[in-house]
Amino acid sequence: MRDLSTEKVPRLLAVVNQKGGVGKTTTAINLATALCAIGKSVLLLDLDPQGNASTGLGVRRALIRNSTYDVLFGDCCVEEAAVQTKVPLLSVVPSSIHLSGAEIELVTASNREYRLKDALQKPLPYDYVIIDCPPSLNLLTLNALVAVHSIVVPLQCEFYALEGLSHLTKTIERVRKKFNPALDLHGVVLTMYDQRNNLTAMVENDVRQYFGDKVYKTVIPRNVRLSEAPSYGLPAIVYDMKCAGAQAYIHLAKEMIRRERQHQKSLQVAA
Repeated sequence: MRDLSTEKVPRLLAVVNQKGGVGKTTTAINLATALCAIGKSVLLLDLDPQGNASTGLGVRRALIRNSTYDVLFGDCCVEEAAVQTKVPLLSVVPSSIHLSGAEIELVTASNREYRLKDALQKPLPYDYVIIDCPPSLNLLTLNALVAVHSIVVPLQCEFYALEGLSHLTKTIERVRKKFNPALDLHGVVLTMYDQRNNLTAMVENDVRQYFGDKVYKTVIPRNVRLSEAPSYGLPAIVYDMKCAGAQAYIHLAKEMIRRERQHQKSLQVAA
């Protein structure tokens, strides 16, 4: 029998950027782990057909019974697909090979934009659900944007990243108008940050001027441990908690929680 006393309405966050190689999955894995490290229960939902978030948390594809594909098409509920990871308080709904065909199947499916939202519209035993999206603005990503409260955008400190971000902001506005009026940009996190590089400083300055307080103060540095950790099926925070990358994600998780508390206080004052 389910313990209803442990169930709540979690905060739903999507980690999204249509450009690949910006640290999206690294951010999803390590942000989720960092939130667990400070006492929050988290479900990471791997919506990327590549399944890197699943393998990065040590999930073996051969042992996957239910996946995000099954959740999207109603073959099982979120809790049935969730797998406990090696990280206390962290579970994952893994990706599977079937998800690569979901884009085509969703085109003709009824209620196609709301499949994930419907699956997440109930109390769950987690404080946060974090969705790792594909590196493209397709129907899978659209399902995530329709389902969540807020999005987190990892942004690599390079010139072309800014161009991609402008496309993403336009997509967010379209989703707000048509599907999810409450969708909020939680924040932009600068990744692969190299303070010795002049381009990094230029990109940071431009992004902070454009997005203001929506850019997190915490930046994620270039760090070899962040790259090594997935090959061991571990988040960097477990692989080497003292490394600069792991510490940055812990600071990011704390900054996110502070922002949410301040936002809640402002809402209470306004009421």
